[in-house]
Amino acid sequence: MPRYLAFLRGINVGGHRVTMDRLTTLFTGLGLRDVATFLASGNVVFSSDADDTVRLRDMIQDGLHDQLGYEVATFLRSPTELVAITQRQPPDTLGRQPADASHYVILLDAPVSKALRAGLAPLQSAMDQFEFAKTEVHWHIQGKLTDSPLFGPGLDRAFGRVPTTTRNMNTLRRIVAKVCPPTDA
Repeated sequence: MPRYLAFLRGINVGGHRVTMDRLTTLFTGLGLRDVATFLASGNVVFSSDADDTVRLRDMIQDGLHDQLGYEVATFLRSPTELVAITQRQPPDTLGRQPADASHYVILLDAPVSKALRAGLAPLQSAMDQFEFAKTEVHWHIQGKLTDSPLFGPGLDRAFGRVPTTTRNMNTLRRIVAKVCPPTDA
């Protein structure tokens, strides 16, 4: 049975508090199996017979909206996709990374568009660099997240109406270590 990872936007931020036990119950109530949460920020691993990830995502979003009373953008990745995301290395053009450099991954529902690339281009600086993958934007910060002038609404404005959620690369690697054990070839 296929495993999936759901990354939820807006869980336990902005006054939207949901315990991980309740989130597990909500996912189980949607007919999903082997549900487990990771950290208290909307990271859920589960199993489902579904192979149409768009319909599966929409079912989860609709179910969460019905139960929580607000929209919860949901981004699904397979374990294989998540492993590939975490194995991506910063490009050589970023040069030597300082010890306090940060790497965030902005998850999207669809491939990165030309319009989004163009919208982010003027925001690139010595501090903030963007690297584009299929359905992710890797955000490399030469410092801490809170040091970036894009922290907060600045980056949200650049994405406009494109749904996103953001995770620290270290968090994603911790999830991979927990739920995507290496397989022997």
